[in-house]
Amino acid sequence: MKTFRFLLIMGAVLFLKAALAAPLPNENIEVKVQITGETVIVDLSLVVLATRQQVWEVLTDFEHMSSFVSNLKESKVISTSGFVQKIFQRGSASYGPIDFPFESTREILLTPLDKIQSHMISGNMQKMEGTTQLVDENGSTRIIFHTESIPGHWLPPIAGRHFIEHETREQFQEIRDEILKRKSSLIALTN
Repeated sequence: MKTFRFLLIMGAVLFLKAALAAPLPNENIEVKVQITGETVIVDLSLVVLATRQQVWEVLTDFEHMSSFVSNLKESKVISTSGFVQKIFQRGSASYGPIDFPFESTREILLTPLDKIQSHMISGNMQKMEGTTQLVDENGSTRIIFHTESIPGHWLPPIAGRHFIEHETREQFQEIRDEILKRKSSLIALTN
């Protein structure tokens, strides 16, 4: 009986050690969140094994974004004029006991395959400005995301920072998954 218990405990320890050693799918998504007064600043960087064109197509697919970003309930293009789009998005982000419903209409300025600039026109935040840049990197594409916002309601500094970091990382993991899924489908079609 002692041997069985010892083997069971050792098996559990080895399983736990292996589980902790296995890399998390989104651990290489670097996210830094600063909360200074009311302003929330988010900086993110990640590399996707895809071309800038493949990354661009997913990042600007606002009409279908709610099908691959889980916290979005609705995403649609309201108007387009040249390289400027007006988009509406609605959803809800949650992390533990914190739930944050959001809604925004933003003006998006597109610099194809290079930069996406976003300015909130209306919504339940006081301010939201963001920039997403794409950079070639050793046959892959680095996504560099920066946003400054003022939430519509108070966020607790520590829990709020963790919440925003979690949601941002999860959202970009889902975007990366969609990029790789579309890339894989394209490869399958050409073979």
